[in-house]
Amino acid sequence: MKRHNLLDILFRNVTRLSAFAVLVLLVAIIVSLIIGSLPSIKAFGFQFLTSAEWNPVTDEFGALVPIVGTLVTSAIALLIAIPVSFGIALFLTELSPRWLRRPLGIAIELLAGIPSIIYGMWGLFVFAPLFADHVQPWLIEHLGPRPIIGPLFQGVPMGIGVLTAGIILAIMVIPFIASVMRDVFEVVPTLLKESAYGLGATTWEVMWKVVLPYTKIGVAGGIMLGLGRALGETMAVTFIIGNAHTLSASLLMPGNSISSALANEFNEAVGKLYTSALVELGLILFLITFIVLSMARYMLYMLTKREGSTT
Repeated sequence: MKRHNLLDILFRNVTRLSAFAVLVLLVAIIVSLIIGSLPSIKAFGFQFLTSAEWNPVTDEFGALVPIVGTLVTSAIALLIAIPVSFGIALFLTELSPRWLRRPLGIAIELLAGIPSIIYGMWGLFVFAPLFADHVQPWLIEHLGPRPIIGPLFQGVPMGIGVLTAGIILAIMVIPFIASVMRDVFEVVPTLLKESAYGLGATTWEVMWKVVLPYTKIGVAGGIMLGLGRALGETMAVTFIIGNAHTLSASLLMPGNSISSALANEFNEAVGKLYTSALVELGLILFLITFIVLSMARYMLYMLTKREGSTT
């Protein structure tokens, strides 16, 4: 018994140490980013977040273009990926024949395992030319003259740009979100769904009023997983976003993201201020991800609290 007690104490201490090691690593990353960003923070202050200027020759740097590019491409990716992923998970769990579920599930998992650089190469050499020849001209002709959304679809059909990057990101994150949604949909008790069907509910009503409320935390976790992949994606975005430090209202124009700016310029950064500006971009990306995940957790907390008060 004494030996078993010692092993149990050792196991508890090892697991506790592992948990604290994660926190220590997180704090170390934050501290290193802050220290590396101090020269840029002292030189530019809050103006670094609001300036679109990026000129290494004159040591003038601003993060507005990469921040906007990161947020816009991620938003486009989620707007496309969430409904498509929901449809895939719905089909696999409720509508698909049994003989088709396994091949489709394996295909989705294979898509999730494809390296991002492959998506980037495919987007640059295959998708972008087709997008420029067949889709962008239609968008410019039919949506460009519109009074409100028109500025978003004006410009020259080049193929690469913010919208193209968002679409490629959507293709990349769909397998992750769809896989998580499928897994959490499958854990819903069959009795709940059969009861709803027995009361005359349609498949859509069962999914919307029974399955989604039961699995909302897992669904939100899958969406956050996809959002984290979209926010931090580097190589695929670098290939097709255009890598231009210019701020444009049009989604068809080239832009930049924080990850692609770091990938393109970090090895070529000369001078303490230039390197510090890039490190501050990394700190901003970290803060954006932290804020988004915190808001998602708070939203889930409020939903759970509201359910508890109404039950």
